[in-house]
Amino acid sequence: MNKIRLVIAALAVFTQTSFAQNFIDQEITFRSPDDSISYAGTLSIPRGNKKSPAVVIVSGTGRQDRDGLMAGHKIFKEIADSLANHGYAVLRLDDRGVGKTTGVYEHATTADFATDALLAVKYLKSVLQVDAGKIGLIGHSEGGAIISIAASKSKDIKFLISLSGLAMNGYDALISQNESIVNNSTLPDYDKARSNDINERMFKTALKYADSANMEAKLSETYNTWKVKDDAYFKTLNIKFDHFRFPIYSFVNYAIGPWYRYFIKYDAAKTMANIKVPVLAINGDKDNYVVPEANLQNWKNYIAAGGNKKVETHLLKNVNHLLLPCITCNQAEIPNIKSGVSPEAFHIIFSWLKKTIK
Repeated sequence: MNKIRLVIAALAVFTQTSFAQNFIDQEITFRSPDDSISYAGTLSIPRGNKKSPAVVIVSGTGRQDRDGLMAGHKIFKEIADSLANHGYAVLRLDDRGVGKTTGVYEHATTADFATDALLAVKYLKSVLQVDAGKIGLIGHSEGGAIISIAASKSKDIKFLISLSGLAMNGYDALISQNESIVNNSTLPDYDKARSNDINERMFKTALKYADSANMEAKLSETYNTWKVKDDAYFKTLNIKFDHFRFPIYSFVNYAIGPWYRYFIKYDAAKTMANIKVPVLAINGDKDNYVVPEANLQNWKNYIAAGGNKKVETHLLKNVNHLLLPCITCNQAEIPNIKSGVSPEAFHIIFSWLKKTIK
């Protein structure tokens, strides 16, 4: 990783923002060392002549643009604007294969995304307005694992901020996430039990055969064995129509891909023991994707196991996975939420940065 060579393109387009009096946005591009990927994004730089601390925003699972547009909310842009307005330079990128960044998202793993984050840090170190000794990463959701991997490999990263960030082994994360989604759904109890049963069986098989060429066959075999047992069970319920379906074909096609094979084997405890910088972790208590209490505890325990106790965690009340204040806090509510990221989250972030970085 120390041999990473960065090719930097010229800085160009300037855009206006609601905080134009305090920072400017620059359209930036840089390339991977082997010239296979061109990364594109927005760099927000505070106005003035002094060098600023800086962060890279790292996205979670799924193809996302630099603004972090999710369910109508530009989460990453809001975070970047607020940080830049408070004196921090912020770089946010389009994911591979999204927007103006090239590459194929589906061919990449969590480790590849960590490499992308490290390349972004290398880029920031070349920016004259950035304090190269005060560069950190902000990771959302799977971005928590990504920034953990990146920080475990590089001394250029000086701090981490996890927002609804993952701090679990890949297998445990998949189990807990799916159980949370199922258990908070409107499915009848018998279908919740069936869903949790088949999910656990499939995930265990995927973990066991993650490095095997016959993973696809083993997953299909597991499903077929379960289906015989499940059909017999459903008959005992004396219910006329069975509405439950497990998406076997789409799941198998997804599971045999590079991202899933890597992620299900991800060892959070081993990785996070190598994090030696200050860490802030914030989760909402209504997060149905990254189980908040367990992950916050892991941020402390796994890092402390490596001798680093500079970890601060916060659990926010009535806040969802996107760190938006919520009422029903289900998925359907998100597009209708009018407010932005929790003000409490911003207050915590700025207070922590002030005492930790500036």
